[in-house]
Amino acid sequence: METHQLHPENWVDLYADYLFNYAVARVSDVEIAKDLVQETFFAGLKSAKNYKGTAAERTWLIAILKRKVIDHYRKINSKKGKAEVRMNYSSNSNAEGDWLEEQVADPLSILANDNLENEELGLAIQACISKLPKKQSLVFSMKTIQGISTEDICKELGINPSNLWVMIHRARTALMGCLNQNWY
Repeated sequence: METHQLHPENWVDLYADYLFNYAVARVSDVEIAKDLVQETFFAGLKSAKNYKGTAAERTWLIAILKRKVIDHYRKINSKKGKAEVRMNYSSNSNAEGDWLEEQVADPLSILANDNLENEELGLAIQACISKLPKKQSLVFSMKTIQGISTEDICKELGINPSNLWVMIHRARTALMGCLNQNWY
């Protein structure tokens, strides 16, 4: 079995956008989503000593974020400390789903939809990347997807690091808007 290591110094660059998109889709509030991601990173740092390395870093952080989302709903729905959060599993159905706590109590249910969500997200990201201006798309793909160093990208494209980071920022902003419209 592969053992994973934590690299908190890379979390913001590698996972912030993904975690934010995940959170905003579940709480429908940008500021709350930002707070939840920040709390997730903080909780990850605090509990790093408990990380066993059996799950990938992103999977581990998503599990923490899921708990933060649940805690958020518990806080806003609590009446004398008792949380009642219900979910509808089908928008076509009037029947209420199982209690959220029962879903979370099963560790396998936490990961049940991850593969499907990751596949859908991957397709949505590719579609959104294809809508970017050509140079933004190229820079974003080289840096974020292929992991090419800033120095190598700048040499290959004849740009300076400031230009590169501006293009990446603009690409991320455009991708965020595209994903919010087309995936969520």
